[in-house]
Amino acid sequence: MSSAHPVNDDVWLVVPLFNEETVIADVVRDARRTFPHVVVVDDGSSDHGADAAAAAGAVVVRHPVNLGQGAALQTGFAYALTVPTMRWAVTFDSDGQHQVSDVLEMLDKARAEDLQVVFGSRFLDDRTTPSFMKKIVLRLAVGYTNLTTGTKLTDAHNGLRLLRRDVVERIDITQNRMAHASELVAQIGEMKVRYGESPVHILYTDYSKAKGQSLWNSVNILVELMFR
Repeated sequence: MSSAHPVNDDVWLVVPLFNEETVIADVVRDARRTFPHVVVVDDGSSDHGADAAAAAGAVVVRHPVNLGQGAALQTGFAYALTVPTMRWAVTFDSDGQHQVSDVLEMLDKARAEDLQVVFGSRFLDDRTTPSFMKKIVLRLAVGYTNLTTGTKLTDAHNGLRLLRRDVVERIDITQNRMAHASELVAQIGEMKVRYGESPVHILYTDYSKAKGQSLWNSVNILVELMFR
């Protein structure tokens, strides 16, 4: 299991950052106990989150203006690809809702099953507890994404993903807002790569809800998907 890879020197966490000064240092410190390589992409923040991330040990790349999460991920991928030893990139949120233990499980699955991509899913176990309406909206988004991308996923808009280097090299995200998630899935579907899903626990705290995990945000994602 994961004990065979205690250092994980070939893994880079890619963390988009926008005004998360309150929590980003804790997120980086916690992640680096298991994954020493973290690149934080500060997407035009107006607070001091980038400085906090750097002080916690992350590499920080800065956008001078806010370009959106898709652009931040693309910048993070570009940085990680400059590291010759990088074999895996993990998209990891900056607000504390993702669990390092889930990343370890995703890596174990990818290595054991020779997968190129592992998507995190909130719907493969009962640890994550979104509201009833949020769950309905997310299910609709999954159905639409599966229909339009040729993939079969249970959770298309989960920000926790594991991608092997050869996939990262081919990703080209152009949707800078939340629709980038479906664009990424569509590109992976077109690549015909080996992918799977792994159960993850998303922590819906009062803080994360206030920062964009509300029901209204989920509705906006669905609207973006259908009218982009």
